[in-house]
Amino acid sequence: MRAVPITRHGGPEVLQLLDVPDPTPRPGEALVRVRACALNHLDLWQRRGLERVTLTLPHIPGSDIAGDIIDPGGGELAPGTRVLVHPGINCGVCPACRGGQDSLCPQYGIVGYQTDGGYAELVAVPARNLIPLPPHVSFVQGAAFPLTFLTAWHMLVTRAEVGAGETVLVLAAGSGVGQAAIQVARLRGARVIATGGRPEKLDAARRLGADEAVDHTKPEWSSEVRRLTNKHGVDVVIEHVGEAVWDQALKCLARGGRLVTCGATSGHRGLIDLRVLFVRQLSLLGSYMGTRAELSAAVEALSQGRLAPVVDSVLPLARAADAHRRLEAREQFGKVVLEV
Repeated sequence: MRAVPITRHGGPEVLQLLDVPDPTPRPGEALVRVRACALNHLDLWQRRGLERVTLTLPHIPGSDIAGDIIDPGGGELAPGTRVLVHPGINCGVCPACRGGQDSLCPQYGIVGYQTDGGYAELVAVPARNLIPLPPHVSFVQGAAFPLTFLTAWHMLVTRAEVGAGETVLVLAAGSGVGQAAIQVARLRGARVIATGGRPEKLDAARRLGADEAVDHTKPEWSSEVRRLTNKHGVDVVIEHVGEAVWDQALKCLARGGRLVTCGATSGHRGLIDLRVLFVRQLSLLGSYMGTRAELSAAVEALSQGRLAPVVDSVLPLARAADAHRRLEAREQFGKVVLEV
């Protein structure tokens, strides 16, 4: 098959379309013909090389996959079924898994990280990870959905328990998680304030449903968020940027507010004055991926037209390097997708 594996760490130029052996599914795994695969920052980090992580090279990245089943691997779905792939891998037998808390599994991993992924014509994945793609949803839209909407759903619905009438601040609205979080927050009945670094991204956030949009490149942008909330602050901050925004994100919180973080693209150090934490009764919540049940709930909303992934651009698999350059330059609003 053709694929774009990481054969060595470096810049986007290391990504080349090559002929590689077809995957051999293990017991319980299905074989899927990949039709589209969306990018995530995880792909960039793997290509560059991750601190304290050794990838076995060559390695095929790509966690957001849509395609059709060639061999169901003993699963319930028939060959030819259009599917998207739940990107989380879990053991299925530990107490966390038995309790429906997939992402707390000690063996939890991600398709395209702990396994080969979707930058390829074929991929082998656990049969239980396959979810039928709604008939009216294209493969490109399907690939743009799983990881970011699963992450946003877990952050907003499960971890923060956002309710109607609350105010949610979504940082970096142009990112995959950002555009998903705006929609999920609106689905929960919340008021949304989004941030972005370019005027066109702020306009896009408003079109997507944000009630207000703030330029986070301006010094002390948190003051604008406080102004928009009559100095009350927001009930929930959805954060995945990390060090560059940490201090100001905390300043945006109302008393009793919750900050949910799922990433650290700008750095992993975040300091807080503990007196602020306990006097203001703030909650800091970590969030990592989510469960298959949560993704299924989000897909149901997708099927009903209540959620819709934003696709920034679509490139052929052979142009994976260009796709990485676009994501790396933060030029996108929404998901960059490779069509296979």
